[in-house]
Amino acid sequence: MKPTFVTHTFAPIYDAHSKVLILGTFPSVKSRETDFYYGHPQNRFWKVLSAVCKAPLPETKQQKINFLLQHHIAIYDVVERCTITGSSDSSIKDVIPVNLQPILQTTGEIPIFANGATAQKLYQKYISPTLSYPIAKLPSTSPANATWRLDDLIVSWGKALQFLQQQ
Repeated sequence: MKPTFVTHTFAPIYDAHSKVLILGTFPSVKSRETDFYYGHPQNRFWKVLSAVCKAPLPETKQQKINFLLQHHIAIYDVVERCTITGSSDSSIKDVIPVNLQPILQTTGEIPIFANGATAQKLYQKYISPTLSYPIAKLPSTSPANATWRLDDLIVSWGKALQFLQQQ
């Protein structure tokens, strides 16, 4: 597979009631095919969030949007455009970062979490120099992060996002 220059094609999910922003790196091939976040069936993002929020697993794109807004979770990615090989985060180069200002102007100061080390690293390299919001790293829900079992992800994410459960 050869590297391709790709543009992020779907909008962030957020509203004025969002209490947390979770950032991935860049949509996988499967996510780009389904035109929505965490579209790979083996990605554990939706399972983790539904367990943390003690809510049914959303299945459709609209259910996922409703789930995020109902639980006050904003999501987006760090990278707007880049050169990438397949879905490999480690291959990302030629980065053009997203503009988080519209989200943060709407939500106010909210905690920002990276879904994995690469999202955190890219945020710190490309966004932090112009935006003074810290980011905390959560373990990646990607199927490539095989060292973390689903139950361990739920515990780790649950501790970080426990304030969402108190609504």
